[in-house]
Amino acid sequence: MGILGHHNLEPFAEPIALFEQFVAKEPQTLVLREKVLSASGDSFDVKLANGDPILKVHGAWVSLSGRKKVEDAHGKHLFDIVRELLHVHATYAIEDTHREKICEVKSNLTLLGSKATATFTDSNGKAVIFNIKGGWFDRTADIVDHKSGKTVARIDRKLLSGRDLVFGQQTYAVVVAPGVDAALIAALCICFDEKNNEERGE
Repeated sequence: MGILGHHNLEPFAEPIALFEQFVAKEPQTLVLREKVLSASGDSFDVKLANGDPILKVHGAWVSLSGRKKVEDAHGKHLFDIVRELLHVHATYAIEDTHREKICEVKSNLTLLGSKATATFTDSNGKAVIFNIKGGWFDRTADIVDHKSGKTVARIDRKLLSGRDLVFGQQTYAVVVAPGVDAALIAALCICFDEKNNEERGE
């Protein structure tokens, strides 16, 4: 059954994407691994389950916003992830290469069971809201499309083998539904990870 065995997510007939090149017709499993010893702060490698690289995330060593630069596997700059400071609750923005905000992720204390929400306008001009639900400290969570109620991605550290859980690294697997932008989902996971690290005082 493989790593996708119990995580076959329903496909989206109309793709939801900011970066259409990262949309697949089959479920994709991403493995996000924090590079703990990176000289540039919190950096991540994002690979497919077969080991093929998909994204490289470079953290800023000294930055109040914690700006992270995200590149594709060939080193092309795609977007940045930044912490927005003038908010009561933790808020993150995904910015394009011109530093224009294209997605906002913020803590949500109003929707029952939702830990955070992401809002953006997709590549087809459609307004989208994702609710991020679940227990991050158990390393499981779902990202759900607010309009349809369908799960767009499932974060599950239990999918990983023991060799992936070494040196205290933040490492987890994310299954992305067909028709959903895998790069966007990876960015949301990193925002969620940062938010929870902040809440824990890390």
